[in-house]
Amino acid sequence: MSKNFAMKAILVGVVIILALLYLVPTMGGKMPSWWTSYLPSDKIHLGLDLQGGMHLILEVETAKAVEASVERTSQELIRRMREEKIRAIRPQAEPGNQISVTLLHENDRAKLEDLIKQGYPDYSVASARTLNDGKIALTMKLSAAAVKHIAEQASTQALETIRNRVDQFGVSEPEILPQADGRILIQLPGIKDPQRAVALIGKTAQLEFKLVDDSVNPSSVSKSALPPGDELLYLYRRDRASGRVSKEPIVVRRRVAMTGANITDARVQIDSQYSEPYVSIAFDSRGARQFADVTSRNVKKRLAIVLDGKVQSAPVIQEAITGGEARITGDFSMEEARDLAVVLRSGALPAPVRILEERTVGPSLGRDSIDQGITSMAVGFVLVVLFILIYYRLAGVIANLALLLNLVLITAALAAFQATLTLPGIAGIILTIGMAVDANVLIFERVREELRLGKTPYAAVEAGYGKATLTILDANITTLIAALVLFQFGTGPIRGFAVTLSIGIASSLFTAITFTRLLFDLYLHQFRPKRLLI
Repeated sequence: MSKNFAMKAILVGVVIILALLYLVPTMGGKMPSWWTSYLPSDKIHLGLDLQGGMHLILEVETAKAVEASVERTSQELIRRMREEKIRAIRPQAEPGNQISVTLLHENDRAKLEDLIKQGYPDYSVASARTLNDGKIALTMKLSAAAVKHIAEQASTQALETIRNRVDQFGVSEPEILPQADGRILIQLPGIKDPQRAVALIGKTAQLEFKLVDDSVNPSSVSKSALPPGDELLYLYRRDRASGRVSKEPIVVRRRVAMTGANITDARVQIDSQYSEPYVSIAFDSRGARQFADVTSRNVKKRLAIVLDGKVQSAPVIQEAITGGEARITGDFSMEEARDLAVVLRSGALPAPVRILEERTVGPSLGRDSIDQGITSMAVGFVLVVLFILIYYRLAGVIANLALLLNLVLITAALAAFQATLTLPGIAGIILTIGMAVDANVLIFERVREELRLGKTPYAAVEAGYGKATLTILDANITTLIAALVLFQFGTGPIRGFAVTLSIGIASSLFTAITFTRLLFDLYLHQFRPKRLLI
């Protein structure tokens, strides 16, 4: 046999062996450790419609992100005005993305307007008026372009934060995609605890450190009677014996002493005294300096650790903490502590998220989908095999072997690329079966034409493959381009269909042109028939 035949045989053999190796983990269940160390161990991942799971559509409340930005600017403006020696009543964030400032003297007005122009280009002076007592009331307004930019940034940041949380939660093959109007589509296949997943994804995780105002008795004061600059929150405690959660009022300074923006790590630790979990957090260099400054200036005062508006603990600062680490205690269960560590590591959401749609696909429905999909594939495969076998006889046997190899290669490629098999993906495989047969039909009809012209079997096969190959390539490449476009611009089920269709096209080209030609050459060289049954 020719050198070309030997190279082709080696290529086909290597491809078949690799395909079988990649299929073993999917077909064989749990693999031994030596296999996972040296050989492929990835299984075919099933999509939400096949193995069940959770479907969520979230909406990022971008208006809250804009409000938070305006609030931060008002707090920063206090410091900047103090540095510039501008005398004014404390700036306040107002509805409508505005900040109100009351100047004590007219001659500070020019300095403030210059500060706004230089330091806050996204703001402009919307109004200014002189009060009866000679003070100047100014209103700064955030521009529409800045509002839009903050909203877009909030949606993008929320998407990345949620993706990080889901990755740490350990969900295989999650689908997290941006939608219009600040919405996010989340699909979590195989999720076993939907409520925990929702709580983890939707937790804002705004960590703040605030000083406690111990001069106020929280049990005897109402929100309306609080001193200026204070707010009433609640400290949540869990009774170790009964497990019940109670809350007690606590008055804290409204001004945030420090946020959790500079957290670099968060881990679950076990308290040696009470054997209960707590979350240990570490700050970066900037956060460590800031935390050391806060604790050194407030020794013997209580520092409330506030997460999403709930006080987790309020320990007394015994001494300056300069190591860049802190701990959050709150009578957590181990699962609650782990989830808190996850959300702190992945970062806080820039704005709250609201669940617009929540749907759970049960595993039984997924099982039914798999059974129906496999049944449809098997019926289609058997019908095609019978037709080809009856119509093309010996050549039909070769075509059916190629068809079987085609299915093996497609499933092996799904495992190798760690692609997700969905119900539309099964439809793509069934379509590929038809396209693979189409390529064989083109070749076999060409070979029949050459045989009618009186050519020998070998010459007829050579001419048939030579003339049909370009036509097959043209048809399949145009289909592949369409599949790639579907994958690029489609979402969810569309992409699942495009993945299996693309893999199937490449596989059918290999089996129809290379594998079947190898079998024909082997048959012709071994038996040298006078007539070809086709």
